[in-house]
Amino acid sequence: MKLILDYVPNHVAIDHPWLSEHPEYFILGTYGDLHRDPAAYIEVAGNVYARGRDPFFPPWPDVVQLNAFAPGLRLAARETVASIARQCDGIRCDMAMLVLNEIFQRTWGSRAGPAPATEYWTEIISAVESSAFLFIAEAYWDKEWQLQQLGFDFCYDKKLYDLLVHGNAADLRLHLTANQNYQDRLNRFIENHDEPRAAVIFSTEKQQSAAVMVATLPGMKLFHEGQFEGRKVRLPVFLRRRREEVVDQDLQYFYKQLLNATDKACFRDGHWTLCERSGWPDNFTFQNLLAWSWLKDSQSYLIVVNFGDSPSQGQLRVTWPNAAEGNWILQDAISGTIYERSADQMQGLFVDLGPWKYHFFECRRA
Repeated sequence: MKLILDYVPNHVAIDHPWLSEHPEYFILGTYGDLHRDPAAYIEVAGNVYARGRDPFFPPWPDVVQLNAFAPGLRLAARETVASIARQCDGIRCDMAMLVLNEIFQRTWGSRAGPAPATEYWTEIISAVESSAFLFIAEAYWDKEWQLQQLGFDFCYDKKLYDLLVHGNAADLRLHLTANQNYQDRLNRFIENHDEPRAAVIFSTEKQQSAAVMVATLPGMKLFHEGQFEGRKVRLPVFLRRRREEVVDQDLQYFYKQLLNATDKACFRDGHWTLCERSGWPDNFTFQNLLAWSWLKDSQSYLIVVNFGDSPSQGQLRVTWPNAAEGNWILQDAISGTIYERSADQMQGLFVDLGPWKYHFFECRRA
C-alpha cells in the first residue's frame, strides 16, 4: 500500500502564514478592487489579496490566490513539494492546468507580471530526486498531453468520464485510439469528489459496464470512497459528517468480483490492444460494441461491452498470435459462464449482448 497526498498549487487558506510573511507570493489587489468586487478580493493583515479562482467560475470564498509567476513562490513551492516527497509516495495535484503559463496569464493578466521562461511544473517536478515519486494531475480543458510532457506520470481522463456519462460508443472508441503511451498515463474513473455519485447518474447496468471499462483500460484506475457501496449523496469536501445510506449489496458484490478479476499481472504490465469489430449490411448495431484484449505470457483476456441501450450483435477480430490454433475456452470472470469456440470461430468471434451488458473473458486453450 502506498500513500498519495493532495497538493494544491493554485491557492492557500486565508490563515496561511505566507500572507503576512510573503505577500509577494500572491496576486495582489487594491482597496478599489475590494470595494468594487468584495466577492473576488479580501483584506488580510493590511494587504488586499485576490481570492483563488478557476477562470470559468466565481472566486472561492475561503482561499487566496497564489501568483504562479512569482520567483519566490516557485522556490517555496519547490521546497514544499520536496518536503512532501520525503513523507509519501506521490501527490495528486489539484487543478494542475491552472498554473500553466498560458492559462495563468489569461486568467490574471498584468496582475501576475510577465510569464517566466519555464513552466511552473517543470521547476516543481525537477525538485524531487526520486524517480519513483508519482505526480498525478487533476487535468481539464484537453491539457492532459501537455501536462504529461511536463513530467506528470498520470493525468485525469475527464474526457473519458464525460463520454461515459453523455457520449456514445463511437466517440468512446475514437478516444481509445489515442497514442498508447498517452493512454498508459491516464487516470480513469466514473466517480470522484467533484462529480455526482455514479449511482445517481448511471443506471445499475450502465454503471457496471462503465466500471468494467475503466477497470480494464490502460492507465491508473481511481475508485471513489462509497462507490462500491452505491452511495448516492455527494459529500462536500468541507463536511466531516454524512447521512447514513443503505449499502447496495448487489453492487458491492459486483465490485468485489471486478477487483478480483483484474488483480492479475496481465492487467498491470501486459499488452493492450483495441479490437476491430464488424457487422452486416442489415445490422449496424456492432457500432455499439467496444472490445479490447490483454496479453501477457500465457494469460489472455478479452473485454467486450455493449455501450448502448438496445441489443447489439457483431463480430470481433481477435489478433492474438495463436488465436487461429486449436480450440478455445472463454470463461466470463464475472458471471462464470463458459463458452467453447474453435479456431475458425475465433477469427470472427460472434457476440450478442443486451443493453449495457458485457463479457469479461479469461481465454485459454482447450
